[in-house]
Amino acid sequence: KQWYQRRVRGVLVIAWHPKCTFLASACKKGDICIWNPKSGTQKGKMLSGHKKYIGTLAWQPLHCAQDDNCLLIWDPVRGLCVLTLSSHTQGVTSIKWSGDNLIYSASQDRTIKVWRPSDGVLCRTLQGHGHWVNTMALSTDYACRIGAWDPSLQGKTQHGDALTVYNKYKGSGEEFLVSGSDDFTLFLWQPSKSNKPVCRMTGHQQLINQAAFSPNGRTIASASFDKSVKVWDGKTGKFISTLRGHVKAVYCISWSADNKLLVSGSSDSTVKVWCMRTFSLLNDLPGHADEVYTVDWSPCGSRVVSGGKDKVLKLWRS
Repeated sequence: KQWYQRRVRGVLVIAWHPKCTFLASACKKGDICIWNPKSGTQKGKMLSGHKKYIGTLAWQPLHCAQDDNCLLIWDPVRGLCVLTLSSHTQGVTSIKWSGDNLIYSASQDRTIKVWRPSDGVLCRTLQGHGHWVNTMALSTDYACRIGAWDPSLQGKTQHGDALTVYNKYKGSGEEFLVSGSDDFTLFLWQPSKSNKPVCRMTGHQQLINQAAFSPNGRTIASASFDKSVKVWDGKTGKFISTLRGHVKAVYCISWSADNKLLVSGSSDSTVKVWCMRTFSLLNDLPGHADEVYTVDWSPCGSRVVSGGKDKVLKLWRS
């Protein structure tokens, strides 16, 4: 009740705090609210500063981007905007806050910018795409998501220091970034050290909606309007396989925590589960009455949630 009374302009994006102690939501008006998920009450005052709608959020401490070409960094405890990052010439479409404490922002201006959040310095600009950059993924996304917690223990105990976990998943090399665009291509980057791409990945016949690294960072999956999901090597960008089965555009994908399965959601109203050892269809999950916009595999690996145009969230057990 409290949620809908306050979010009269419509909620566009939500983001969990890594420890699940807070929930951030953003709306079409350009405001951000911090919530206590246990009580459902708002924490502190509303964060206002954007001129247009907000399309994406990322924590640490709280970082958001929207359609007015700027990025704002907030202190959610004090409710203050501590830094504004502005260099993009068109709307920001995606953001990532890396474990190396760098911020990556993708934009309709066809660039990806690398920021240092401590002082707001623009470190470098990554160029190469010929159209809007729609999606980004980091090879360490899973490590950044679970932090110090071991999902297999279902929150009963901590796994250890978050930095230790991050370094374990990162390994001895550099953090990789993959970007997907309306130009039908993906680029693989090592953005912490160079503005030159590792490789350009081609093969999709229509625009790319989402790209995602496997939890171990060894494999990339990409979803496209060409009705397919393609699989690539996460270190070299080499093409591995194509997953076909959807009859309309594939909007979203998510990996299982053990790297063995991939789930996809499509405009054809189905959710499909793929075996990533044989690159074959494992399960077809019909049930939605319309297009499936989003899917997410739980960090513990036991459940998948899907949501779409039919305004229904479905929870699937492994």
